[in-house]
Amino acid sequence: MTFRRGGLLVAVFGMAALAGGCNASKVSQPMPAHNVAASASAATPVTPSPPDPTPHADAATAQSSAAVPGTPSDAASVSFGVNVSTVVATTHGPVPGSPAPGAPRNTVVPATWYGYPSTLPVIGTAPGWVEVRLAQRPNGSTTWVPMSDVSLSTTPYELVLDLATRHLMVYDSGNEILDFPAGVGAPDDPTVTGNYFIAMRVPPPDPGYGPFVLVTSAHSDAISDWDGSGDAIIAIHGPITSYDDALIGTSGAAISHGCIRLHDTDLAELNMIPAGTPLEIISGVA
Repeated sequence: MTFRRGGLLVAVFGMAALAGGCNASKVSQPMPAHNVAASASAATPVTPSPPDPTPHADAATAQSSAAVPGTPSDAASVSFGVNVSTVVATTHGPVPGSPAPGAPRNTVVPATWYGYPSTLPVIGTAPGWVEVRLAQRPNGSTTWVPMSDVSLSTTPYELVLDLATRHLMVYDSGNEILDFPAGVGAPDDPTVTGNYFIAMRVPPPDPGYGPFVLVTSAHSDAISDWDGSGDAIIAIHGPITSYDDALIGTSGAAISHGCIRLHDTDLAELNMIPAGTPLEIISGVA
């Protein structure tokens, strides 16, 4: 593990990633997979019913964990805080991705991302296919993969970060259960908006980052290469210093290079959040 508070390079057990004091996280080497079970423990496996040609609601709003919707749709149109559950796909090795169901492959979804399984929220379905969000750049990337190449599960959780109020809300089956003040990106390095997800949970590089770090699929738009890592990935973690902790206080603060900082006690309450859980970052109303 390496740590430097000037340029603020942070290596998380040889993978590392948290830029600017984990203000925008960066990943430089593969991470060990020993935390995989913990990060996926809250997901509930599902056995999909045969594809139904009748149009249904988006997979993210499926009312039953035993059924998968039958037609493509766009999860971005779903309002936050209303999802009963989200269908999550975990790949069986590298999986070919296509721009549309049945179309020629144009990408490969990796079996793992920095050593952790590719566990991706499903945002649309067609007979024999699922559309998933991807963790790689560019932000908002999606692809269609054969349903036979993934295992499906569900998560009842959803995270929503409001950049105007600087609060992170947590929903369980559509009901708000937690609301935390958050440190968000400063004006020069703002936290990106959009629909993302929790990609993995990793050990903290030092106690300042709290009990663990939730790495998201969001990438900084302001920083493309943090300290030579080749990327700048947004993470949810502790406040880094007691000074930053005080700035966050009860109303949040714009203090990071893009990452989402929480009080350690608040971060600890997110221990149940599994990989694949949706994260919506909104600009709100200032």
